[in-house]
Amino acid sequence: MRAMIMAAGVGARLEPLTINVPKPMVPVVNKPAMEHIIALLRRHGITEVVANLWYLPEHIEGYFGNGDDFGVELRYSREEQLRGTAGGMLAAKDLLLLDDGWEEACKGPASGTFVLMAGDALTTANLTRLIEFHRSRNALATIGLKRVDDVSGFGIVITDEDGRIIRFQEKPRPPEADSDLANTMIYVFEPEILKYIPSCGTPDFGRDIFPLLVGEGVPFYGLALDEYWCDIGTLAKYHASHRDILNGKAGLALPGEEVRQGVFVCEGAELHDSATLCAPVFIGEHVTIGQDATIGPYSVIGDRCEISEQAVVSGSIVWNNTKVGRRANLVDCVVGSDCYLAAGASLGEGVVLSDECVVEEDSVIKRNVRIDPGRIVKRKVAKW
Repeated sequence: MRAMIMAAGVGARLEPLTINVPKPMVPVVNKPAMEHIIALLRRHGITEVVANLWYLPEHIEGYFGNGDDFGVELRYSREEQLRGTAGGMLAAKDLLLLDDGWEEACKGPASGTFVLMAGDALTTANLTRLIEFHRSRNALATIGLKRVDDVSGFGIVITDEDGRIIRFQEKPRPPEADSDLANTMIYVFEPEILKYIPSCGTPDFGRDIFPLLVGEGVPFYGLALDEYWCDIGTLAKYHASHRDILNGKAGLALPGEEVRQGVFVCEGAELHDSATLCAPVFIGEHVTIGQDATIGPYSVIGDRCEISEQAVVSGSIVWNNTKVGRRANLVDCVVGSDCYLAAGASLGEGVVLSDECVVEEDSVIKRNVRIDPGRIVKRKVAKW
């Protein structure tokens, strides 16, 4: 079976982190989000994968290559311009149905069934169960659904008792919602779905194709997923997903050694005896943590980072190759890769520092400030 990962988007809601990094390459506990998706597909026996690319495609191709290192066969569909979610899938049809042929794949039961997933979600969804449900209903299309507390941020799906999709509500106000089942952008399709996608414009599944399927009365179903799912397409949800991983809610296995409950330390890390690690916390590969430094709780330290003496990193996500100077203080923030925070630097709650930034000695960045790549924050800019 094959799968497609939607990896072409810009990721504007994650800026400034995604100015130089495509959304699927944003790290989640030190691995790109797309790597977690590929690992999930592989666990469910799906090893032929197509990814559509548009924004900074060389980052994705350069990291994953042909997929050999990740246990899959990976092909790419490059888009000259964004085609929309459905349009992007249509453009990749020759790769999705490679060797089967479009018309041939439409013949016979489930011969060309494939999965489509968004490139900016973290999930442990039981894809095998979803595919089995899809086939048991002889469905043309099936959506993986997830119950959510706040319906106002999601496309909401209403089904009958058998799971057949009746209609949709787009980000309804809670009193007006007829369901709490959100569209996760985890789909199972038969090749015939391609016949419903126009070849022009930027057709979108939620806006254009799915309402058409309901109107046509085709077998179109939804199944509520029991497993973890989080759309990490916003900064708040990106941060929340890490908390869920660290406290075990996400059910995601963490690399490294759990040296004590909730404290994960990867290979090559050097921790001073006086350093304090407050669970839950994740320390990446070849990290150096200095004397009397305090890391955690709810912090992730990227590979090859250096945390100097007396620094405090609490509730924060630090990407790879970043140096945090002595007495620096980071609280509930995100720091991109290859940054340098000098001695005494202070980052307030909600600060997002993109890659290759420099924060000079004793500089203070106040809460909720976002800083673009390559910027230098000087001490005198205390109003930040």
